[in-house]
Amino acid sequence: MCTTDCSDQLTLWKVGTQQVTVDFEGGAVVAEAGLLAVRQLERGLGILAEVAQRLPDPRTQELVTHSTERILAQQVYQILAGYFDCNDARDLRDSPLFQTLADRSPSDGQPLASGSTLARYQHAYTRRGAELPPEERPVLLERRAAQVDRIKILNAYLPELFIRTRPQAPTRVIIDLDATDDPTHGQQQLTFFNGYYDQYQYLPLLAFDGESGFPLAAWLRPGKAHASWGAVEAVRRIVQTLRQAWPDVVIVVRGDTGFAVPELYEFCEAEGLLYAFGYASNAVLKRRTELKLRYVEAVQELYEEKVQLFDSFTDYQAEGWSRPRRIIAKIEAMPQGTNRRFVVTNLTGTPQEVYHGFYVQRGNVPEKPIGELKNGLAADRLSSERFLANALRLQYHVLAYAIVVLFREANQSVPEVATQEVGTLRQQVFQAGAVVTTSVRRIWFHFSSSWPRRELFVRICRSIAAYLDRLSQTTTDPPVLTAALLK
Repeated sequence: MCTTDCSDQLTLWKVGTQQVTVDFEGGAVVAEAGLLAVRQLERGLGILAEVAQRLPDPRTQELVTHSTERILAQQVYQILAGYFDCNDARDLRDSPLFQTLADRSPSDGQPLASGSTLARYQHAYTRRGAELPPEERPVLLERRAAQVDRIKILNAYLPELFIRTRPQAPTRVIIDLDATDDPTHGQQQLTFFNGYYDQYQYLPLLAFDGESGFPLAAWLRPGKAHASWGAVEAVRRIVQTLRQAWPDVVIVVRGDTGFAVPELYEFCEAEGLLYAFGYASNAVLKRRTELKLRYVEAVQELYEEKVQLFDSFTDYQAEGWSRPRRIIAKIEAMPQGTNRRFVVTNLTGTPQEVYHGFYVQRGNVPEKPIGELKNGLAADRLSSERFLANALRLQYHVLAYAIVVLFREANQSVPEVATQEVGTLRQQVFQAGAVVTTSVRRIWFHFSSSWPRRELFVRICRSIAAYLDRLSQTTTDPPVLTAALLK
């Protein structure tokens, strides 16, 4: 290896008659330039800008360097790019890509927020009154109120965003409820040992639209909370918002056995909601399905193939119930053994329609969205020691997932995007190298002319532009955020 007269240029070897030469004049290089298409969509919908306007911020505003909107953009796009920790900001705050995504020009020479600033925002910290003893700082109550209100506001915003991005009013909305484990480590606040999962954890409550997988709520809960804890309040908030926009929409609530509690049945019945929840087996239900179980066992033994029967009865009333309710039973025999499953519901379809045509669709939603949240967006990577900071952090991940769902919907004409999970989108769309240069009038992202996905990227951007244009002509006005929705 030898150097030329320029100390920043290296000649390495020859390929035929050509010298392999290295210099350092190529401009800034970024690796996730495909996120520009996501920002085109999100910015066109005004998602982060609107959220930022709503979130309370106890900081002294005249001293603020990094606005709430920039902090949100920095956090959400870091998550989409696969940088899940506040510490990642150390390497990304000077990136011209992430600066552009946060609406800060790379030529300004101003870095984005540090990891410490991002963490302080999650805790709603402010230096006002810092010279006073902690017990005398009036801002402490304001901080706590800001933390709690942020979580409520973001949960209220999710169904509003869902409504605003539907091209037309649906006739039916399915609210899919589920709880998922979030392992914790160290002395994190309100972490508890959960015997079912055999670990210390949180137990978030999540709600999704059953058709699109769009997230409708995300509430962080202590680790040993019952699966149904807070479900009635969460569903009530969603239902109020949906009905403000679509008074005649049919709403169906779906969940597994963890949500099969009288409080949820009675709420749904009082509010005119349909529901279907998995129901745990017991001695009474086993006795009532015993004859059919023997029948499917005999048929299975005769034909050596899986056999299923369905049944329902409307006179079942468990202890603690105010009235009898319909139970759907699935009885099956397989070479591996027998299986009985039960569903409590007020749906009127045939037992097979209710079970196979509706209830087991939970395998698509919410199971797939939860898998994407945890495996693709690391929503279970909540590392703060404080509970409310982790609750806000969970909201960042869920908001990022909402943007992914909308990104797929905006690209229904692009199969390579519309059907892909977030991890695949990151590898095939978001991760794209580009050289960044700036001028007085432009921020240039120079993709390689030989980039194999250049045509795909152009199609994505055009599809998003068309989607935003269509949506601007058909958008439903969002419901007014009333005080009742924030209580």
